Amino acid sequence: MESIQFGNTDVKVTRIGLGLAALGRPGYINLGHGKDLREDYRVQHMKESTHEVLDVAYEKGIRYFDAARSYGRAEHFLGEWLQGKNDIAVGSKWGYTYTADWKVNAEKHEIKEHSLEVLNRQWPESLELLTSYLKIYHIHSASVESKVLDNPQVLDRLWELKSKGVIIGLSLSGARQSATLEKALSVTDHEGCLFQSVQVTWNMLERSTTKALQLAGKAGFGIIVKEALANGRLTNRNTDPTFSASLSLLKGMADKYEVGIDALAIAYVLRQPWVAVVLSGAATSDQLLSNLGAMELKLEEADVHILDQLVESPDDYWRSRSQLEWN
Repeated sequence: MESIQFGNTDVKVTRIGLGLAALGRPGYINLGHGKDLREDYRVQHMKESTHEVLDVAYEKGIRYFDAARSYGRAEHFLGEWLQGKNDIAVGSKWGYTYTADWKVNAEKHEIKEHSLEVLNRQWPESLELLTSYLKIYHIHSASVESKVLDNPQVLDRLWELKSKGVIIGLSLSGARQSATLEKALSVTDHEGCLFQSVQVTWNMLERSTTKALQLAGKAGFGIIVKEALANGRLTNRNTDPTFSASLSLLKGMADKYEVGIDALAIAYVLRQPWVAVVLSGAATSDQLLSNLGAMELKLEEADVHILDQLVESPDDYWRSRSQLEWN
């Protein structure tokens, strides 16, 4: 898989990366997550399963990997596996603390806090585990409401990390992703914008950030798309009766191209000119291999037009996502 330049930075990435949100902890909101893990949540078993998926990813040419402090033991699993590998870039995130204690049905799985104290605690934790592979550092689910982009102490610390060669970015979530990204574009000094990377939820159902992402791309941001499969809603696992007609359409089109619905959905994202990386959220090797079918898929314009019609309003999309159960 060919590597490309990440925005206006010197870092090289591959068009498909692997995110570890579903690999590093027993509980997650992806449809069928428990089945993917075979409901075996022993730490050693999950580490071995994660390393198996990482091995397949590396063999198939993936060289960008994404983690976060709140993804359970994702950074630990990834850090152990990385040793001796070459040409890999890793992105991680700060701002959420993992609180599930390795339980699926935890009262709270993670706690959000965008304070200087959390940043100063989590940055060295990630750096110790991921070492020199850690190239991109995101604010985890930055938002206008959290006021992290108005916190001068946090911003000063991020400017300091940037001066040491770290690519500073932000990940986005929720119906106001665009407003947050537009605000981030205004965090500048005489040398330019603090941020050089954004990780965003964008898929055929949720496309509300398109204009803001086009602006970010023109500003030199590297753009990473997460949740291209809408946490499993854009797969055969979606049993919501209100989505059955759309799912039937997707299945018919996927059959036409001889791929899975997952590859169809990822290919739809990859065709956007501003996208640098699309993250696979695969929890198994088979899922990852199916996702990679997107790399060879060229959608016909007539089919793109049909897929364009599946879009939901941001409020509807994020309402549906909020109802997904940790499993």
